[in-house]
Amino acid sequence: MEFKDYYQTLGVPRNASPDDIKSAYRRLARRYHPDVNPDDPAAEAKFKEINEAHEVLSDPEKRQQYDRFGSNWRRTGSFDEAFRQSGVRMDGFGDFFGGGASGFSDFFEALFGGRAGPQRAQRPQQANVEETLQVSLPEVLNGGRRALTMRVPSPDGRVRQRRIDVTIPKGVRDGQRLRVAGEGAVRADGSRGDLFLRIRVEDGSAFTRNGDDLATEVSIGLSEAMLGAQVEVPTASGSSLTVRVPAETQHGSRLRLRGQGLPRAGGDGRGDMLVRILVRLPRNLSSREQDLFRELARIRGEVPTPTAVN
Repeated sequence: MEFKDYYQTLGVPRNASPDDIKSAYRRLARRYHPDVNPDDPAAEAKFKEINEAHEVLSDPEKRQQYDRFGSNWRRTGSFDEAFRQSGVRMDGFGDFFGGGASGFSDFFEALFGGRAGPQRAQRPQQANVEETLQVSLPEVLNGGRRALTMRVPSPDGRVRQRRIDVTIPKGVRDGQRLRVAGEGAVRADGSRGDLFLRIRVEDGSAFTRNGDDLATEVSIGLSEAMLGAQVEVPTASGSSLTVRVPAETQHGSRLRLRGQGLPRAGGDGRGDMLVRILVRLPRNLSSREQDLFRELARIRGEVPTPTAVN
């Protein structure tokens, strides 16, 4: 398997903090998001790489596995779990194989639920499986169905692919676990465990999430801030709203759009959206524009220095 350096993908050092990783992901996601780069396959591919790197490095357990095993980290989880269940020490393969067939048998019993020999009592296999499922904000808002292809181990030691249809409930929350009954690994007796999906909600390039509320930013010109304006604000559903910005709105001010957030826990309405206003200051002023600003300064009693205006 080709090695993917997720740290290099996000442009962060290997000792980067979770906040550094999150900040780098948001910066790159804004840059390469398909909405910003329509009909650009290279940007779309880069966006997928960024999301893949963020999925791993933002999860402490996955990051630890990746740091230990590199690109093979996905294959190691079941083996680690098998060693833990079998009680076999992992501090040296000499100890493991030195234990003879007993240690070797414990390992494969824990992993596959089978019996290595007729003299050993069969232990129950841990057949429940947990995976991470990333969902988008529109899926949180509206719910939906997702077809997943899972790699599920069988008692004979083979790993088989299995297609699973999963229902994503409306208002699902980050960190929530969804139980899909009977879709885990197969035990030696033929019964199946359950599949548990740990939800990770993608922030999206235009939004940050705080519980059921969403936050976004909108940039307006100086004259629009002073005199008022109507601006288009994106929503989690993918559409946009026309919002009135009052006259004399200050840079950094926030407008609250009630009911435009995500579904609240229990289905009791929706959260709000907070829109932060960023005021763009004009650049490359013409002589006429400079004269107008000097006139405004005179009217308001302000005294700009000669170096303050080009």
